[in-house]
This record gives sequence, C-alpha cells and structure tokens, in this order.
Amino acid sequence: MKGLIHIYCGDGKGKTTASIGLAVRAAGYGMKIVFTQFMKNNSSNELKILKQIDNINMIFCDREFGFVWNMTEQEKEDAKKEYTKQFEKVIDYAVKNDCDMLVMDEFMSCFELQFIDNRKALEFLKNKPEKLEIILTGRNPSDELCEIADYITEMKKIKHPFDNGVNARNGIEM
Repeated sequence: MKGLIHIYCGDGKGKTTASIGLAVRAAGYGMKIVFTQFMKNNSSNELKILKQIDNINMIFCDREFGFVWNMTEQEKEDAKKEYTKQFEKVIDYAVKNDCDMLVMDEFMSCFELQFIDNRKALEFLKNKPEKLEIILTGRNPSDELCEIADYITEMKKIKHPFDNGVNARNGIEM
C-alpha cells in the first residue's frame, strides 16, 4: 500500500484528536506508528493511552518552551535547535524502523516559524519511504505543504467555550 500525506488544519478543535484516532486505527490493524508533538508540553491525557499501545512509539522534545509570543530571541534559537533535533530523530526512527505511519502533531507551527529546516522537511515529505503514511497537524499550512498533501481536512471553529472564558477541561480538550 502506498502511503499518503494528510493535513489536519484550521482554527477549530479536533486536529490532534483526528490524528490520534487515525494512529489508534492503524495500530489496531497492526501497523507500526511513530508519534511526535511539537510546540506542546506532552502532558495531554490522550498520550497516556497512546503510551499503552505497543506498536506506537512516541518521541518528544526534551524541553518545553511555552508560547512563542512569550519567547526571547535566545529561547527561539534554542527552540529551533531542539525542534530540529526532534524532527531529525523522528524521521530517522520512522525510516530505520520501517514504520507504516508518522504523526507529527503541530508540525505546521514549527514549519511556519522555521523552527525546523523547511527545505529538509519538504525534501523528506517529497521523498518519503513509499509505504509511510504521514499525518501533519496545525494551523495555516503553507502552499508548499498543501501542494504535497493527498488529504487536507480543515477544522473550522464556529463556536468554542474558550471564547466565553471556559478553560481547557481534562478529558475533553486535554
């Protein structure tokens, strides 16, 4: 089976949830998955379940940087180094371990902010192993990423409780 590239994007809730659902479905079929998150603190509750699934390998950044608008220039440089290292580690793992699926949650933010080498990322996506299914999430995918993608699904916010001061709730948003 030829692997395809999926993008879950938009300003609505559900991008990460959709990518996790696809990873669980693939794992249930016996596929080997590598899952990573950029720009997050890796403490979301769905990760607890993913860690229990034998054929899902999770790779995370060793450091947390917080929101980009709160970062100093030095922190941005440090984030670029760490996220580049993380990106290289996950693609190396996926290739060397003959994985069937690679999920890169919040990839679009790293790409847009150039916290990873965009040229290398595009080169990898264009020349990925034939069977590797790739799932990318985040807001505002670039035209280059949209051109490469086989699926693009947009989650559009119509209404969200956060707009009325309701913070993220355990078990629902995190």
